[in-house]
Amino acid sequence: MCSHRFDLKCEEERIMNEKANYGNWVPEKALYMLFGAAVVLGAIAVIVQVVLSKPVITAAAGVLCVLALIMAVYMLICHETFAFGKGNMMAGVHEHLVEHLDWNGEGRLLDIGCGAAALTVRCAKAFPKAQITAMDYWGAEWNYAKEQCERNAQIEGVADRISFQKGDAAKLDFPDETFDAAVSNFVFHEVRTAKDKRDVVREALRVVKKGGVFSFQDMFSQKALYGDMEQFVRELKAEGISEVHYIGNLEKKLDFIPGFVTTPWMISGMGIIYGKK
Repeated sequence: MCSHRFDLKCEEERIMNEKANYGNWVPEKALYMLFGAAVVLGAIAVIVQVVLSKPVITAAAGVLCVLALIMAVYMLICHETFAFGKGNMMAGVHEHLVEHLDWNGEGRLLDIGCGAAALTVRCAKAFPKAQITAMDYWGAEWNYAKEQCERNAQIEGVADRISFQKGDAAKLDFPDETFDAAVSNFVFHEVRTAKDKRDVVREALRVVKKGGVFSFQDMFSQKALYGDMEQFVRELKAEGISEVHYIGNLEKKLDFIPGFVTTPWMISGMGIIYGKK
């Protein structure tokens, strides 16, 4: 019995000292690949010049090496800017979303596409009376997992109010009007099972109760994904959503987003829709 208690105490202390791992929008694997490519290309340039004396090939490999190195450094800077506990831009994006969720925190909340549960945990702390369901597709192609989410929630002390489950945002496994609130952050455009990303928004709204609230951030200002957003807002209102507000091109309006990340391959066309069903 004493040994069991000692083991539990050690586990509790280990959890208290452990930091949550929320990942990053720029995965470390991508950084390793870019820096590795720069090293390999540099080595090729040197070998070709020394062994084969082929100046054209050497120059080409050298140019590619420099480009790979520039991109690697740029991505590293973005990684540090996004990171929780460092640049905290991801935390700022989550804070902006939660600020636009007009909710008293009583009832059930759904986080659609929770990733590593960073937004889920943020909501749990912002709404201490809420019961939260967080879902994601996860899978080998993503750097997140259900076990990682559960561990993060445990470390943050909110695991007793959160349940995690696998699912498809295009076809949520919940009846109509299940939740009092719903949130999602940069997920809808990634849903491969839905050709029209506006249908993913409608599916998210389906499971919100009448009178419930929502706050979704995504690449809503990219017309290739969502078309005319003002028209889409009018359609949602005509379909029975009582309040829908849209703010586009947030990357140009939020002061915590630096200009160097507002590129087509990083953050572009960021928007938010929020309101009441």
